[in-house]
Amino acid sequence: MTADPIDELASDEILGPVVAEHGPLTLDPAEDLYERLVVSLIRQQVSMEAAAAIQDRLFDAVEVTPEAMLAADPADLRAAGLSEAKVEYVRRAATAFRDRGWSREAFAELSDAEVAEELTAVHGIGPWTADMFLMFGLGREDVFPVGDLGIRKGMDVLFDAEMTRAEMVDAADRWRPYRSYASLYLWNHYENGDTEVGRD
Repeated sequence: MTADPIDELASDEILGPVVAEHGPLTLDPAEDLYERLVVSLIRQQVSMEAAAAIQDRLFDAVEVTPEAMLAADPADLRAAGLSEAKVEYVRRAATAFRDRGWSREAFAELSDAEVAEELTAVHGIGPWTADMFLMFGLGREDVFPVGDLGIRKGMDVLFDAEMTRAEMVDAADRWRPYRSYASLYLWNHYENGDTEVGRD
């Protein structure tokens, strides 16, 4: 019988009280992988409020598919709030979906590390964005996005210590193979559920 991630984390002496406070949390794969990747690209290096506004304008301006994004006038994408660099990023990602055969089926054959390597080969997709895609695009259960500011803040508070990123990764090893769920609890407890406050 497969272990339940929530039950496993609830028994952890450090994270258990946080799990008890917030109850069961779910990790659901995105319905549309390209759209999910675009959301993370938008959220790079901007506030959640700014990202939400840009996302609303972009999704109103263009159908968020690889084909539509490549066919769109870059000026329209910039008018929606994307920077020059992010226009390039979302279009490069669209090209990758089209030309590299990115799909849920293709990614299903790859390990987390292989997915990250495939993603970060495309300019504009860094390790943090790859982690977000693994978690919220593919629903992978054992991702620890140490590049995320909210995760790092949560770890400092949870362990009552200032830790380096390497120390955080080591400390989170106790939550394998459910580090994605542990991350959800860190976000919910210390960032009011806000994800994607990291940087690439």
